[in-house]
Amino acid sequence: MSPSGANTIKRFAALLAAALGVALWAGSPVAADDRDDHRKSGKRVIQLPKTGDRCVDDPRCHNRWHPAILPTASANSGDVAVFGTRDAFDHSLNRNSTAADVVALNLNLVHPLTGPLFVNGAAPGDVLAVTLLDIEPDKFGYTIIVPGFGFLRDVFPDAFIARWDLSRRGATSPDIPGVKIRFDGFMGTIGVAPGPVQIETYFQREAELAAAGGFVLTPQPLDALPDPVCGPTGTNKERCLRTIPPRENGGNMDVKQMQVGTVLLLPCFVNGCLLSIGDVHFAQGDGEVSGTAIEMDATVTVKVEVIKGLGSQVTQPQFFGGKQLKRLAPDKFHATVGYPLKKKDVIPPTHAYLDGTKIGPLTNLSEDVTLAARDALLHMVDWLVNNKGLSREQAYCLSSVAVDLRISNLVDTPNVAVSAILDLGVFDRRGRDDDD
Repeated sequence: MSPSGANTIKRFAALLAAALGVALWAGSPVAADDRDDHRKSGKRVIQLPKTGDRCVDDPRCHNRWHPAILPTASANSGDVAVFGTRDAFDHSLNRNSTAADVVALNLNLVHPLTGPLFVNGAAPGDVLAVTLLDIEPDKFGYTIIVPGFGFLRDVFPDAFIARWDLSRRGATSPDIPGVKIRFDGFMGTIGVAPGPVQIETYFQREAELAAAGGFVLTPQPLDALPDPVCGPTGTNKERCLRTIPPRENGGNMDVKQMQVGTVLLLPCFVNGCLLSIGDVHFAQGDGEVSGTAIEMDATVTVKVEVIKGLGSQVTQPQFFGGKQLKRLAPDKFHATVGYPLKKKDVIPPTHAYLDGTKIGPLTNLSEDVTLAARDALLHMVDWLVNNKGLSREQAYCLSSVAVDLRISNLVDTPNVAVSAILDLGVFDRRGRDDDD
């Protein structure tokens, strides 16, 4: 083994040891002094607070990806950074919002991100290791059904909002009574700036997909921030990428397993790597099927560390940790199983850009995980309506925050299987004890 390879293994081992030593602050009401231990470690703490009511009012906020977006703060490798973040729709919704407000939402505002943070010493070809230390939730959150968006957008065409009261001890909603969701906070969107080559690659492949009829949000200068770079008269308005899809630079990954204590590895494409964070979720089911989790403002504390030269191995996000996955497992559950089945002459919106002439008449597709997930989710919605007395809209939103879609098999052709697993603990208003 080369010396550089041995050093990389040592670095990974050190990062893993640090990750396993982080307290599970996201799920338990730990004393503030314990959460502040990182401030006593001798490392610098870089503050990136949110200011102003909206992203446009905040010089640290942007809602597009482009390498020309200037950093708003800098850190050294090993420093701790504290990000003040906004919800996914940039404070467009509040406790008094209704379905009519959801209909009126401006998708051009998604997602307001805090940053970028320039990490000294990071260069293209390096990797930025980001350890999540803590998430402090806001007191208000929401889950919505946006017409025309979401996994079952053809089944749920009407707007809906569930407004949540949040604390570290759980979330409850007057709009889905009888349910309590445990706090399992994570960063819905975290990423680094793509470089000029990556910007062009991402743009071209998405433009081709859009031309083929795929559901793609292409660059939109209206309401794009920062305005001098991405706005209607911006210097790069035609190449400032939307934040909706995740890409090799990370971004809107919505991976709920990226919990406190996990280490996220992001490849660096520009000097300083340029880290940005936003769209924090109080809790989410694997799939985020309605299009939203429990969306909220938050304060996010991370440690950043540069791993030199690892970019040849880590070309898109990876993450690792310890007990986080065990802690996320439910104590009791109910699951539905789905197969790639559909009604005759129905073409799901996820498949609409494909050959409808061939797909339309079929009631069974081959090895189609997306259709199997849809089938499992529809059965779960039915189960919640029939057994828990929820409306279909309530069931869909609850599925978005508390149902995990899991691939169960990929080999039993043509019927691969996806399971939709519901944590039945959400119906116990007393909550459950946190794992050790």
